[in-house]
Amino acid sequence: MIQILVVEDDERLNRIVCTYLNDSGFQAKGCLDAKEAYEAMYHQIYDLIISDIMMPGIDGFEFAGTVRKVNQKVPILFMSAKDDLPSKQKGFRLGIDDYMVKPIELDELVLRVRALLRRANIETERKITVGNLVLDADGMSAEVDGEEISLTTREFQIIYKLLSYPKKTFSRAQLMDEFWDLDSDTSLRAVDVYMTKLRNKLSGCDGFKLVTVRGLGYKAVLL
Repeated sequence: MIQILVVEDDERLNRIVCTYLNDSGFQAKGCLDAKEAYEAMYHQIYDLIISDIMMPGIDGFEFAGTVRKVNQKVPILFMSAKDDLPSKQKGFRLGIDDYMVKPIELDELVLRVRALLRRANIETERKITVGNLVLDADGMSAEVDGEEISLTTREFQIIYKLLSYPKKTFSRAQLMDEFWDLDSDTSLRAVDVYMTKLRNKLSGCDGFKLVTVRGLGYKAVLL
């Protein structure tokens, strides 16, 4: 999954942007300042960075310049309240790839992110590979050791969700709300039935296991 680092000192905006990116199929992590961002980059390689130029502790331009020296390829998108040409010129001279003026439109942000990733030849088909399992979201297909496994649409959606967020526990209610109709009178136990089916169908997978979190729900744990 595409990893995006969001460096924005406005905690509410940071949370909104990360949530929207996650809902759009990316994996976004939010940082409130440059120090936190540097620490995050030490532990994780990111495919794209979204940064405010007015972050506390360090000038956003200096942050962009440092990132560019360390990683020549990672796309950088500035989002700033500054709409003046000198600020934009300074950012692009330091190597940023795009510039958005606040308040931003979240749909436009996603469009720009996808465009930057395409240019960087990073974004690929929406596939998850875990061990010998390959999930293709575009084809709604699952393969184990190259052989297709028959999954219903709902089964595919559930396992794709769990493997998109390994170690994250999803309650039965969360899964029900997302993958069953709102007017469905099906009980939460239906989730248990589907998890049993998935365990049986994916028993040949060697890269993860589906874990029951007692009293809460389910999570996928990578092996």
